[in-house]
Amino acid sequence: MKTKQTLTALALAVACATAAQADCLTDAQAVELVAHYTARTPAPNPQNLSDADGACTRGKVNALLAQKLGKVVGYKAGLTNPAVQKRFNTDKPVWGKLYEGMVLQGNVAGGATVDAAFGARALYEADMLVRVKSTAINHARTPMDVLDAIDQVIPFIELPDLMVQAPPQLNGAGVTAINVGARLGVAGAPLPVPAYRAERHALLKALADMNVSLTDASGARLGGGKGSDILEHPLNAVVWLAGALAQEGLAMQPGDLISLGSFSPLLPPKAGLSVTATYDGLPGAAPVRVTFK
Repeated sequence: MKTKQTLTALALAVACATAAQADCLTDAQAVELVAHYTARTPAPNPQNLSDADGACTRGKVNALLAQKLGKVVGYKAGLTNPAVQKRFNTDKPVWGKLYEGMVLQGNVAGGATVDAAFGARALYEADMLVRVKSTAINHARTPMDVLDAIDQVIPFIELPDLMVQAPPQLNGAGVTAINVGARLGVAGAPLPVPAYRAERHALLKALADMNVSLTDASGARLGGGKGSDILEHPLNAVVWLAGALAQEGLAMQPGDLISLGSFSPLLPPKAGLSVTATYDGLPGAAPVRVTFK
């Protein structure tokens, strides 16, 4: 009897595992999802995804996006802010790929102008990029390890696209499946990482302590947060990403741009709105602006 119960339990476990894997989007469903992405129309929500299903779907979606968008220029760590995690009913970050043409250039003097309907479910948020200098970043265990392996810190307003019919129903695996909503973003003037150790320690502290703000053209605050809102230090997002990529046989390369996550709520754009992100307490960091048309 005990053997029969054991076999029944094993059969049930295999069935459950098979059912979980079955929720990875089919090739045809992935094609449909990317077609909606290209057309900027809301796609059906991926349903009942496990974390493995989300990663499987992201792989299919990324293969299709690469055919359309070309070169991968970096990665984005998403859901790195506990407040944003709560919105998507998860307790851990996720990641996606950034492709050529996604990162637009802008600064406070002119900024960048973007269509308010740049995606099916367009949003904006205060973010930050870093640029990889060395493959040592893939072995980073601390924020200082990350700082030693990058050469630029870049103010960034990310313009994600949640792209599905019912964004509130997305969970962490669903966000993974849609390549973490990577669509566009506006990069400001790069801040070089200093050469001297004492200056690096000062920069490390400033990144944790800085106050990031989004304001409109009148100066009214739209949102924001502290550097430490991202995993207690924004460069911890890169530490997490290095481990997550390694699990899938991937690695960051010199020149890659890494998006760290959101310092602010995700907000909807509207035509005529001009948004400026400032990084108070981060010496030398110029504001970055986007105007929606």
